[in-house]
Amino acid sequence: MNEFVLIILAYCIGSIPTAVWISKHFFNIDIRDYGSGNAGATNTFRVLGKKYGSIVMAVDIIKGVVGTSLWILVPQYLNITTESDQLHRTNFMIGLGMASVIGHIFPLWANFKGGKGVATLFGMALAIQPIVAVLCVAVFLLVLYLTRFVSLSSILAGVSFMVFILFVYNAHEPLYRIFAIIVALMVVLTHQKNISRILNGTESKVPIFKYRDRRKERKGR
Repeated sequence: MNEFVLIILAYCIGSIPTAVWISKHFFNIDIRDYGSGNAGATNTFRVLGKKYGSIVMAVDIIKGVVGTSLWILVPQYLNITTESDQLHRTNFMIGLGMASVIGHIFPLWANFKGGKGVATLFGMALAIQPIVAVLCVAVFLLVLYLTRFVSLSSILAGVSFMVFILFVYNAHEPLYRIFAIIVALMVVLTHQKNISRILNGTESKVPIFKYRDRRKERKGR
């Protein structure tokens, strides 16, 4: 199949507005009219709770995985024999993944107003470099457990992705290294408002680990 067609298909997959459809179907609201105004997992956790937030996050991750994995539809990438072929396949996977992320941020099916793309970025990383992706999940979960800020967890996971790719995994592909830097910058830039709210002490915490917090409150009395 033509590579350009697959990139368009990856964008369409990324454009599936999970949070918007769930909020409209189950709550008769548009998630973008509440909370931070974003159609992503973080705002869904904040507005609709952990059940629907988890569903949105899972589906948005799957969008990244599926979009990035469309390379398997190109026969020439199925039987890699040279380092050059490997490089071309990795570059194509990055192109597919970024198309999915752009689709999530500017969804065709939701008037081009979507989320910040973090979950879909993770799905993309999971398809390209699963070990690094799992390490980033560990960073995300640790920060989330300690702070209950999904935004801060996402920011540090995105920055750690860059650190793992550049310094730990030490990827040699130039486009892959550039992509890692772009991921970190994109995550930070799309969370500028969240960073300001964290610094001002006004950022909302997601409704998880409540029992842990209640135990701390009881111990502090």
